[in-house]
Amino acid sequence: MDRKEHIAIFTTASLPWMTGTAVNPLFRAAYLAKDGHRRVTLVIPWLSLKDQELVYPNKITFNTPLEQETFVCRWLEERTGFGSGFNIRFYPGKFSKHKRSILAVGDISEIIPDVEADVAVLEEPEHLTWYHHGKRWKTKFRLVIGIVHTNYLEYVRREKNGRLQAFLLQYINSWVINIYCHKVIRLSAATQDLTGSIICNVHGVNPKFLETGKKKQEEHQQGNQSYTKGAYYIGKMVWSKGYRELLQLLSAHQNELTGLEVDLYGSGEDSDQVKEAARKLDLTVKVHPGRDHADPLFHDYKVFLNPSTTDVVCTTTAEALAMGKIVICADHTSNAFFKQFPNCHTYEDGTGFAELVRRALVEEPAPLNDDQMHELSWEAATERFVKVSGLDQGTTRKVVAPPKKTFMSLSMKLPDLTRTIEDASAFVHHAASGFEVARRVFGAVPGSLQPDEDQCRELGLPYSAGIQGSRS
Repeated sequence: MDRKEHIAIFTTASLPWMTGTAVNPLFRAAYLAKDGHRRVTLVIPWLSLKDQELVYPNKITFNTPLEQETFVCRWLEERTGFGSGFNIRFYPGKFSKHKRSILAVGDISEIIPDVEADVAVLEEPEHLTWYHHGKRWKTKFRLVIGIVHTNYLEYVRREKNGRLQAFLLQYINSWVINIYCHKVIRLSAATQDLTGSIICNVHGVNPKFLETGKKKQEEHQQGNQSYTKGAYYIGKMVWSKGYRELLQLLSAHQNELTGLEVDLYGSGEDSDQVKEAARKLDLTVKVHPGRDHADPLFHDYKVFLNPSTTDVVCTTTAEALAMGKIVICADHTSNAFFKQFPNCHTYEDGTGFAELVRRALVEEPAPLNDDQMHELSWEAATERFVKVSGLDQGTTRKVVAPPKKTFMSLSMKLPDLTRTIEDASAFVHHAASGFEVARRVFGAVPGSLQPDEDQCRELGLPYSAGIQGSRS
């Protein structure tokens, strides 16, 4: 049948939660669908009201999926200037307080009918498959592309018994990604090494930031003062997001940075501790509640400080560069993509940090040329994604009839030993993920094997069966 290729993008978060896995897959869907050559569906988690209240900021909640879909589409159109040409579907999710993450409930691959199962993009493939119990992604879809967003190993290392946890998580991540993905894209080398993966930043910036950068360049060309404020940082206010490193750098180099004023913007569980640590400094460090980085409040800052090394490719760093600011960040693999831009300055130690800050406060940012602005855009990010995923060559994988059983037989008739081992691994994961006790041991949310009555009612699913395939 001659029809447009269908791409289903599954992600682990949704607006109004302003996290990378809510925002970036949304833009990816919009720009993949923009030229009309493909059909695109964005599949996002639906949370019941009690979980919405824990996750979404400013007391924003939704009574129905349609309300949330309207919110998401309006937010996107305000930032891109064009309507969303893709569909949105919801899968049932539950919020894990321990992991501070949304975890899928049931077999979310069933959200996409078999006849539409061409390409699946798993944003955070390890996260989406840790507890997956149902159809095997590689069997259902012709092509499964995983995009690794998060340096989970770095976060885990900072917890109690972190080294042991990171050691185990490293192998679990490799195991599930190999079972369920044909191709894997890592946004930077800051993520764990995965066999056969490709390193490529397939993210761009909200067009509003590039518009701000162009206006600032025009102001400068007209002889006006483009930036009237000094240095700032914005990010979720938890220690692991770079606040600890930044305050330590400022504390250790107060004498070299006399007179420096820094504004910190963020909200999070460590806000009170960050405020207390900032008050102990001789420097003027003001702590403010979190805001959208696109807020005009940030337009007049000249210097963006970001010492975080837990990000894979920091969205706010890209946004600051797009706005024409000077960025001072660590010489770290997560910042490799940004080194091509003249306003990105990296430091190796505290002395280098202090020197760069002093210079940045008296220098003017270098103007970005058209090629550099394009490289930061979602148009360029989409071009990179299409190329490295092979979508520019079409999906050539052979379509086979769905097997009667959930997983392929382990028959030794398969000549390829690697395929046989992979099938065996998939069988083991499928079996283990089907028992509540095993799921709980590895950190799954209780009762996440299939949707509960409220989720089924809210999403229009039959409660007696939940999502088909959610139980072997």
